[in-house]
Formats: sequence, C-alpha cells, structure tokens
Amino acid sequence: MPNITYIDTDGTARTIEAEIGATVMETAIKNDIPGILATCGGSCSCATCHVYVDEAWFEKLGPLSLEELDMLDTAHDLKPNSRLSCQIPVTEAIDGLTVRTPPRQI
Repeated sequence: MPNITYIDTDGTARTIEAEIGATVMETAIKNDIPGILATCGGSCSCATCHVYVDEAWFEKLGPLSLEELDMLDTAHDLKPNSRLSCQIPVTEAIDGLTVRTPPRQI
C-alpha cells in the first residue's frame, strides 16, 4: 500500500498507509488527520479538504479538472501547489506523496 505523509500547520508529520482506490481525503478522514474537514464528504463542492502538495509531486498528479479549479477559488490561503485532497486518487504511483494542510479551511 502506498504511504502518504500529512504535515499539519504546527509541523507534525504523520505517515499513513493508504488503500488503493481511496482518495487522499478519505485516507485523512479515516486516520483522523487534523486540518482536513471534508464537509461535503468528497463530492468536490466545498474546498474544506484543501491541501498543499509537495512541489516534487504536484506535476506527477496530473492536471486539475475544471470542477476542482472552480472549487479552489473558494478555498482560503491558495498557493500554486494547492489541490483538493478529494480529487487525488490513491494509486501505487503516489507512494511517498507529501501534503500539508493550510492554516484554515473555512
């Protein structure tokens, strides 16, 4: 199973084994990762699962959909490497992915 490292705003890193077929958001929720609210449950309609993808990984995840781009416009503290974790599927190809949570989601 691929590992994902979540780093919260105070710098605490948690590395989690993720299930193939889940999303980065679902993995965070299942493992009580702070800073990812996922109010809409992963339907790409709230932006409360916003994360910063480590720069080395950003291009490897592929392009953002128009729906994700629209929702990111509603997120706080956007950066060029912002993504919605509900839109990042867990595959073997993301083994080692690192994401950071923003200072606030809402």
